[in-house]
Amino acid sequence: MSDADARRDVAIAGRPLERAERSRHAEEGAHDPTATPYFVLEDLLGAVGLCEDSHLLDVGCGAGRVLAYFVDAGLPGRVTGVELDAELAAEAAAWSARYERVNVVAGSALDLPLAGYTHVYLFNPFDTPVLEAFLDRLEREAVGPVTLVHMSDNGEWPAYLGRDGWTVLREGAFDLSGAKGDCPQHYTVRRLPKTGRA
Repeated sequence: MSDADARRDVAIAGRPLERAERSRHAEEGAHDPTATPYFVLEDLLGAVGLCEDSHLLDVGCGAGRVLAYFVDAGLPGRVTGVELDAELAAEAAAWSARYERVNVVAGSALDLPLAGYTHVYLFNPFDTPVLEAFLDRLEREAVGPVTLVHMSDNGEWPAYLGRDGWTVLREGAFDLSGAKGDCPQHYTVRRLPKTGRA
C-alpha cells in the first residue's frame, strides 16, 4: 500500500483500508481482498458518467476503498458495497455509516437484487464461474443501461465471450508494480445498453 493511499484512507475513513490477508471464502470462489489504488479509481470511476440518479455497486468492497473514493471525490448518486466476508463488511459499514449516500451489504453478490444499479465495479473479486453467474443475473435483472468497470480482468475475460448486447467502451492496463507487485493489470469498461431479459 502506498503511503499516500494510506493517508487518504485515514483522512476519509479514519483507518487504512488495504488488507494483506487471505480470503476466508476461497472455497466459494472469492479472491483475496484487494484495495484498488486511488489513482486507478480516479482514472476509471471518475470517467464513467455518474450522475445524481446513478447507483454504483462495488462488488467485493472489502474494507471500503471504492466507497472512500466515492465520498472523497464527491461523486454524484449513491454507492453500495457488497462484501461476502462479514468482518470486512462490518468494518466498511462502521466507518461509512456517517455518509448518507453510502451503503454496505454483508453477503454474496449472487444474492443481491441487481435491478437498481446503473454502474458496477469489480476488482477481480471472484473466480470465473462466479463471475459468469453474476453476469447472468445482471443481464436478467437490469432495468436500464449498466456500465461495468472490471479492473484486473486478466484471467476472467473469457466470461464475457458470447454475451449479446455488451459494448466495450474502453480497455487498457495499469502498472501496479509499486503497489501490488504484479503488472500490468488489464481493465475493461463495458456497457449493457438494453434492459434485462427476465
